[in-house]
Amino acid sequence: MAEQQIEKIKKEGEAVVTALKKVYSGIRTSRPNTALVEDIRVDYYGQTLPIKQLGTVGVHPPREIDIQIWDQNAVPLIAKAIEASTLHLSANVSGNSIKINLPELSEERREELVKYVKKMTEEHKIQVRHLRDEANKGVQSSFDAGEFSEDQKFKLKEGIQKEIDKINEEIEKLLENKIKEIEE
Repeated sequence: MAEQQIEKIKKEGEAVVTALKKVYSGIRTSRPNTALVEDIRVDYYGQTLPIKQLGTVGVHPPREIDIQIWDQNAVPLIAKAIEASTLHLSANVSGNSIKINLPELSEERREELVKYVKKMTEEHKIQVRHLRDEANKGVQSSFDAGEFSEDQKFKLKEGIQKEIDKINEEIEKLLENKIKEIEE
């Protein structure tokens, strides 16, 4: 029972960290990243598809993203979707390819991105706190039902807190790295 509770926390904590990494991958930094545009949705023949299903997305350092589209008819639709996105990017079309040049981030925009990253991190930390609270409630209800002693209850709660601390530490490292990336 105790190991199951801690394993559950580990799995759910890993899911929260993975979700945070996905959020971070879509946040623009000084370096080009395919994750920035590959999930932008495009209305294509009555279906809404991500760009990654309509072409190949690649990076050309230092500040360019290149998209090779498989269907010539999709090119203007993809260009329109990129320009309409919240990323404030312009698409340069040439034949079956679209090039996106990422301009240098202004200091003001960097500050906005850092605030946004911190906000997203805090939302994910709240999810981790909810995991801990749910686990502790489960431990308390098992203790009240007489499934284990008070010493075991405190050891289990301590084990849960150790796992939560590890998850929070990993989230803090991710935040630090993302802020460094933005400020480059």
